[in-house]
Amino acid sequence: MSETEVTTAPRPLLLADGRPAARAWSLDPALRHLNHGSFGAVPLAAQERQRELRTRMEAAPVVWFPELPQRIAAARVDLAAFLGADPGDLALVPNASAGVSVVYANLAHRPGGEIVVTDHGYGAVTMGAERLARRWGGRVRTARVPLDADEEQAYEAVMAEVGEATGLVVVDQITSATARRLPVERIGAEARRRGIPLLVDAAHAPGLIAAPLDGLDCDFWTGNLHKWGCAPRGTAALVARGPLRDGLYPLIDSWAAADPYPDRFDQQGTVDATHYLAASSALDFIEGTWGWTAARRYMDELAGYAERVVGAAFAALTGTDEGPVDVGMPVPGMRLVRLPEGLADSRLTADALRDRAAAELGVEAAFTSFGGLGYLRLSAHVYNTAEDYEYFAERCVPVLGEWARAAREQHRAS
Repeated sequence: MSETEVTTAPRPLLLADGRPAARAWSLDPALRHLNHGSFGAVPLAAQERQRELRTRMEAAPVVWFPELPQRIAAARVDLAAFLGADPGDLALVPNASAGVSVVYANLAHRPGGEIVVTDHGYGAVTMGAERLARRWGGRVRTARVPLDADEEQAYEAVMAEVGEATGLVVVDQITSATARRLPVERIGAEARRRGIPLLVDAAHAPGLIAAPLDGLDCDFWTGNLHKWGCAPRGTAALVARGPLRDGLYPLIDSWAAADPYPDRFDQQGTVDATHYLAASSALDFIEGTWGWTAARRYMDELAGYAERVVGAAFAALTGTDEGPVDVGMPVPGMRLVRLPEGLADSRLTADALRDRAAAELGVEAAFTSFGGLGYLRLSAHVYNTAEDYEYFAERCVPVLGEWARAAREQHRAS
């Protein structure tokens, strides 16, 4: 549970003309959009900017593509300023997983090298680590971090798996399935002292954390701007610092292969890169309408209110104290609520529950699994309101209770 329980619903954010914030997006009003954290949502201003850029691209492609590397380089400067990064350290990639893949593909071969990950890691990132470890002839060591572990406990759990054979440490800044922080700053300082490369998976950090790179010493950091930053999909940053930076190359070679990092990432043939060029339109829209500081404060207060309302509904349904979950190192804008037994006890069943909730309840929600238990991951953005979560608590929680009961009965009968 968050450190401060929010008991009062925050006042909804409005546009300058008094309309609800959601009117600045093209989200289907027939659905309740309670899962911004998975795929984000692009405001109309950024959609329009991307359409304009695509029109220019299609009007004169032979003019557009030779000029594209310079346009991307300029976009990198704007995005680096938002993240607090040096533009010379930042390359643009399609998503955080692509940034991770770039690192895995370019690290020097280390025979017998081990890779340390955590049990909170994103599945695709961990699978990539396992492939890299096989190429090295080594193995992956998984740090088991209890859900309620505080900073010291999480740090000790990770470092307990680091040894002489460790060739890479991979840690989330904000975990996807469990919506918690990990102490990447402390891990980074110790990894640097030992001379071990650190890769920080910061898929959820841009936009949710004001300055995600402040105080962080790592070799590689990759984060999505299309999640909390609301940029067009396919926009992410790979920040590389230190002696390993210049050894990074894109996964696809181009005529820019001989250019220095990060310029060699700015040319990718005929790829439609308008999402990179329109990204700052989304960031500027949030800043110009509410300001990012106010937006983050609202998102966190609303997530806290949602945690209380939805958690109380589940607790009343089950007759237990289950509901809001203590995640040890909470993050703004997201909360975790325990689901009744029988729901989302694996990634596959969690995904199936997500799809069923959208089809039958008209709700886009994030259901996750950790340690064989199911959770509802609440996430809030500026277009959400308290009424969204009150609706979920009143209308959806009872149905989820029925689905859980049916699942338990089916399990006993099988």
